[in-house]
Amino acid sequence: MHTPSSPARQVPNRTQVPPSDRPGPVTQTAAAPAPRRHPLLQLGFVALFWLAGEGIGRATGLPLPGGVIGLGLLLVLLASGRLALANVKRGAEWLLADMLLFFVPAVLAVLDHRDFFGLLGLKILFVILASTTAVMLVTAWVVERCHRWRLQRVPASGVR
Repeated sequence: MHTPSSPARQVPNRTQVPPSDRPGPVTQTAAAPAPRRHPLLQLGFVALFWLAGEGIGRATGLPLPGGVIGLGLLLVLLASGRLALANVKRGAEWLLADMLLFFVPAVLAVLDHRDFFGLLGLKILFVILASTTAVMLVTAWVVERCHRWRLQRVPASGVR
C-alpha cells in the first residue's frame, strides 16, 4: 500500500524546471537585428562581391561576367568557412524572393515587339523547345554511356 511519506514518483515543481524546459509558449522580446544581419546591408555585401568580380574580370581579362566571378568568390569563402552564412543569407533570400521583378524588362521588351506573338514567335518557340530537347537527350545519352563505362571498369567483387 502506498503511503504519502513514500515517494512513488517525484514530480518536479514548476519552479524547479529551467525556463527553456517549461512547456508552453516562450515569450521573448525581439531585439533589433544585428547590423551585419540586416537584409539591406547583406544585399550590399553581395553587391560588393559582384563589384569585386567585375574588377577581377577586367584586370585579368577573364571571359566571364563579373557576377559569376564574384559569386564564385562568395562560394569559396562560404565553403572554406571564412564567411558565415548568416552574413549573406537574408539578403540572398530577399533577392530570390523578388527574382520575378528582374524579368519584367524582358516581358516589356516582348510587348514592344508585337511580331513575337505571330509566326516569328512560333518559330522562336520551336527553336527553344527543339534545342532544349536536344540538350536533354544528349545529356541523357552521355550520362548513360559514362554509367556503362564505369560499370565495365568496376571489379567483379563489387568493391569500388
